[in-house]
Amino acid sequence: MLVLASRLVLALLGGLGAFQAAGSFDLEAQFGAPWHYVATAGIVLVGALVGFIVGGLLGRWLSSRLSLIDRAADRRPAGELIVGAFGLVVGLLVAVLAGFAVLQLPTLGPYLLLPVVLLVAYVFSRIAARKHVDILRLVGIRPRGSRGTGPARIIDTSAIIDGRIVDVARSKFLSGQIVVPAIVLEELQQVADSSDPLKRARGRRGLELVDELKASANGGFQVREVDYPDIDEVDAKLVRLAQDLEASLVTTDFNLNKVAQIQGVEVLNVNELANALRPAVLPGEPLSVKVIRQGKEYDQGVGYLDDGTMVVIDGGRDLVGQETEVEVTSVLQNPSGKMIFAKPMSG
Repeated sequence: MLVLASRLVLALLGGLGAFQAAGSFDLEAQFGAPWHYVATAGIVLVGALVGFIVGGLLGRWLSSRLSLIDRAADRRPAGELIVGAFGLVVGLLVAVLAGFAVLQLPTLGPYLLLPVVLLVAYVFSRIAARKHVDILRLVGIRPRGSRGTGPARIIDTSAIIDGRIVDVARSKFLSGQIVVPAIVLEELQQVADSSDPLKRARGRRGLELVDELKASANGGFQVREVDYPDIDEVDAKLVRLAQDLEASLVTTDFNLNKVAQIQGVEVLNVNELANALRPAVLPGEPLSVKVIRQGKEYDQGVGYLDDGTMVVIDGGRDLVGQETEVEVTSVLQNPSGKMIFAKPMSG
């Protein structure tokens, strides 16, 4: 639609321009009546045709630029765009005042006016956009995702690749807006472009999971640009973003979990959630488990429950490959998960 509109507008302008140009020539004297009308029509037709062709090229270029603008706008919250626009207006007002001083400069003044106006307006809009959270708080407005509207949930790369977060979101247990930082998408893209087939498959699966997460989000979904030039580490940028938005950080990364908690950021660890949802097993309770391999210690066998919990069976060395009834003797809970110790049922 934009390409067609551009072609029609430029074809009209081209035809009008050609008509004006034809009027500057004495076509009647050169071609005589009534052929000068034909010559004028031909010139107008050529002008319209040139405008139509140029309009198509311009329309395609504008269409691609607008697509980039749309994608950039989708990655930024409305508050940032509004505050950035306000900063642009303030910058233009300041630029007008600065322009009076620039115009007083001998010789170079008129030439420096436009660059100064553009530079000042850009600086003000850029600062306003980057500090939009603080600016909104100054006027008593909390950005979406801050306390009072439900905290946003910032998803890191490890949680996306893990995949379980999609099931959690689909079950409606993950409230608040889901935010996937652009740097996380960049990390996923790098993994997807890896020469290692396994990493490449995980990266591509991670990108697919982002789409599924977007469809499953019940509190809104946003891809957000993260711009902290003073910070190099991706994890540190995620923590800073969580602090700025007063958001929670969703991860499976143990180190990021600890660093974020030390800095006062709420962390939702998918592994901890999975451990909490595992069914409680008490000593003396019977279990049915298949012994799949020998254990590290003498006469031990190892099996797994359906949820992945490891079961270490004393006296299960000779039961490898068999489905057997065991009795729980103890349960060991640690940060990496739960481990059950058992022995074969007697009789």
